[in-house]
Amino acid sequence: MSEHAVADRANPGPPAPVQVSLATTYVTLLRWTLAQIGAMLPLIIVVQAMLAAGIVVGFGFLIPNIDAATALFLSTGAPTVLLLTIGLVMVPQGVSRSRADGTFAYMRGLPVARPLLLAADLTVWLLIGLPSVAVGVLVATLRYEIALSFDWPVLVAATLLVTLMATAVGYAIAVSLPPMLAQLVSQVLVFFVLLFSPVTFGVGQLPEWFQAVHDILPVRPAADLLRAGLASDVFSASLRDLAVLLAWTAAGVVISVRALVRRR
Repeated sequence: MSEHAVADRANPGPPAPVQVSLATTYVTLLRWTLAQIGAMLPLIIVVQAMLAAGIVVGFGFLIPNIDAATALFLSTGAPTVLLLTIGLVMVPQGVSRSRADGTFAYMRGLPVARPLLLAADLTVWLLIGLPSVAVGVLVATLRYEIALSFDWPVLVAATLLVTLMATAVGYAIAVSLPPMLAQLVSQVLVFFVLLFSPVTFGVGQLPEWFQAVHDILPVRPAADLLRAGLASDVFSASLRDLAVLLAWTAAGVVISVRALVRRR
């Protein structure tokens, strides 16, 4: 045996890196994200469910002698408010807190594919949002005795797309702005969605210039798609709505991933 072979056996060098599949990494990150929320997860889901019921019942009190058509419009708009609130408010605030306490920097330092960090967060918020949508629809049918006509393929696809869009945009806000500013922007957005977006009221009540603005913003298209899935015999959506949501989703994902992979 040569001297080089003996030296190599005596000093084998660093061990070869362990190869882990993307699926295993994703599941591990998902468990990590859920563990970070911990015991607060059931409480967050319960609060979101109560918010769903509150929007459906509370907005009804603002409209005296509410008729069946208005009740249907309000009830089918409530899920959109819930999903947008989660994505545009809760997500930026959560990510901003993790940036402030150093958790975000630690996660970015892990030897994993950065897009998987975003995928794990998106999955968790989707799991949080879905029960509240179901509660909102159930409360609406019981409170106003409305009959819904579900288009399940449209409803499932719209729910997933709206949640993904809102979460991706909220994540992009959180990673692009300073933490305090991101939280402030998220608080402004919740008032915009609740009071100035044609979700719980018809778009015809807005000035024409504001209607044109909502043609390129994702709020009204999100509401139209979800309505088409909840009450398909009354409401319909267009390909333009789908295109607007896909464009905002792509923008949110690109900005978020670029922020995650950027060296600092």
